Amino acid sequence: MNGFTLDPRLEKDSISVMVTGLCDLRLSRDARWPWLILVPRRTGITEIFELTPLDQVLLTFETEMVAKALKEITGATKINVGALGNIVRQLHVHVIARFEGDANWPGPVWGFGQAESYEDEKRDELTAKLREALSS
Repeated sequence: MNGFTLDPRLEKDSISVMVTGLCDLRLSRDARWPWLILVPRRTGITEIFELTPLDQVLLTFETEMVAKALKEITGATKINVGALGNIVRQLHVHVIARFEGDANWPGPVWGFGQAESYEDEKRDELTAKLREALSS
């Protein structure tokens, strides 16, 4: 999109999986949870209500599509979805697969412990599965 730039913290903490109709779909570099981030490719937007009505519908649709694919791929117990933005103001939506017994279950993922990096092969396998599921 014209003028869109990704917040440097999102750039540092995640990798792009694919571009959807509205969003840059990104994978968190923290391997403790399969954690996706949808970033609407719109300039200067910090809140969902600042999007146009059409973009709000697209974000809802893409969030549902990503959450469903993540649950099917991972077999997660629960999918957590949230848009906080207290630290990174650029609008972004977290979609996180949670499992009973995962790091900090059933507590929140934010601010818990130390991030763990993906092994390249596992990261590449997950991103390939996501691209396949979201492209069909």
